[in-house]
Amino acid sequence: MVGPLVDTFGRTHRDLRISITDRCNFRCTYCMPEEGLEWLDRSELLSFEEITQLARVMVTHFGIDSIRLTGGEPLVRANVTELVAMLAELGTDMAITTNGSTLRRHAKPLIDAGMKRINISLDSLQRDRFLELTRRDELDTVLDGIDAAVEAGFSPVKINAVVMRGVNDDELVDFARFGRERGVRVRFIEWMPLDADEGWSNDRVVSQQEIIDVISAEFPLEPVQRGSEPAQRFRYLDGQGEVGVIASVTQAFCGDCDRVRLTAEGQFRNCLFAVDEFDLRSLLRSGAGDEAIAQEIQRAVTAKWAGHQIGKVNFIRPHRSMSQIGG
Repeated sequence: MVGPLVDTFGRTHRDLRISITDRCNFRCTYCMPEEGLEWLDRSELLSFEEITQLARVMVTHFGIDSIRLTGGEPLVRANVTELVAMLAELGTDMAITTNGSTLRRHAKPLIDAGMKRINISLDSLQRDRFLELTRRDELDTVLDGIDAAVEAGFSPVKINAVVMRGVNDDELVDFARFGRERGVRVRFIEWMPLDADEGWSNDRVVSQQEIIDVISAEFPLEPVQRGSEPAQRFRYLDGQGEVGVIASVTQAFCGDCDRVRLTAEGQFRNCLFAVDEFDLRSLLRSGAGDEAIAQEIQRAVTAKWAGHQIGKVNFIRPHRSMSQIGG
């Protein structure tokens, strides 16, 4: 290893999020517009070999020790388990974020290929609301996918629920009960300004404090000491599991952020809310060696902001939505 990947504010980056496709089989209202998106041509996507080379540079040069595959929906990428097996050889902790719609088919092969952890996006437990949010009547399929992930041996299985005031904030206790009964960890995410229709507003954000107060009134909670992970964790006083809240808006954790991102077409992003990207695909395809790629990655991280400034007058909204960036 050459050295840790450190920015000018002293933050060390050890977590790499890789989007492997911009496509999705759902069209969620908060990340994809009604008319859909113009998909990338296959030739624009990084190949499995290119993804693995970039990941290897980050592991060997900078000590990246956590890799998460995202999308779009990563499981729509053909032969995804081949990529998982290639990345598993790097020896990092590996996870995937998926909408769960094809997990009954993919869960066991992913485990066999070397995937260890899984996050499943689910924003409603109500059939009509799920249909409205995803434009797909597949709630039962996703719930079965969650069961398949547990049966396959993923540990932990985490459920990501984006909380939107007036949309699904009346389901907080339902989600908590669901997690307790199924033995999965529910993580509530404050709604961030990354929706494709640009309908985000600060008054529709349900804060971490409000989320915990509502759940704790039914199932008393206490906080768990926080590490570098994005979620603040809370455990149930009766010992029946825990929940987490990613409070990116009301309690920004930029000072502890250790994540960097690679888009499906090979653009390196030093922050989820970055407005600038660094073109690693062109470097790769021009024949650049590992050292040149590592230098560009370090340059990108050096340019990272102190924080995203959501809710402040100087906040600059990224030009991409969440489905184009990756989680």
